[in-house]
Amino acid sequence: MKKRLKNFFMIFIYVHVFLAVALLLTHCSFSHYAKKSYERAKKDKPFDVVIVPGVPYEKENTTSIMRMRVYWAKHLYDSGFTKNIIFSGSAVYTHFVEGIVMKTMADSLGIPPDHTFAETKAEHSTENIYYSWKMAKQLGFQKIALATDPFQSRLLRSFSKKYCPGVKAIPVVYDILNREAKPLPLIDTTKAYRAGFVSITRREGFWKRFQGTMGRRVKEERRLEEELEKAEKKPVSTNE
Repeated sequence: MKKRLKNFFMIFIYVHVFLAVALLLTHCSFSHYAKKSYERAKKDKPFDVVIVPGVPYEKENTTSIMRMRVYWAKHLYDSGFTKNIIFSGSAVYTHFVEGIVMKTMADSLGIPPDHTFAETKAEHSTENIYYSWKMAKQLGFQKIALATDPFQSRLLRSFSKKYCPGVKAIPVVYDILNREAKPLPLIDTTKAYRAGFVSITRREGFWKRFQGTMGRRVKEERRLEEELEKAEKKPVSTNE
């Protein structure tokens, strides 16, 4: 019995050591990726616009992820990396439209309001970058970058390359960003509030949400757009 307990204890130790090492290596890998991307972006700046994906917002209860993304956007603006910022996100998990909330916060931090924009349709990360990319093109912006945490930036890399060509990555460099508990400014959320809101968890099952995260809606829209383009180019036959 004692031997079995000892073996269990040793396995328990080994598993946790393995997980700790794996997490450390993953962190180092993402940190290296972020710093390398940042240095590349420094050579290419200024960008016409950077895209910042949204985060669910609860009034007076902002998350560390939202603070990180808003302050990183401010750093990029203040440091001359970008002239404009698009904050993206609909009301997905709460009553508040993420893009409007984050734009309002950025404006309150001193970024000129005419240099910030809110994309309010996206409900998934793939949609954040795709709909914002389309908005950027419509606004006449050419040099476009994605500014988010390293993990999400890596996840979106292959999707971005296929559906949003030309978008560069400027993931958060934690050594540069002051990660102290900076509070975000209190804002008037009246314009961001959506009455009659229904959470995506009630509107869609897990599998459908997962497919959305993987870009299903974007792929379907692109397919329909391509079919429409083909139909418009197809010569019309006339009966004599």
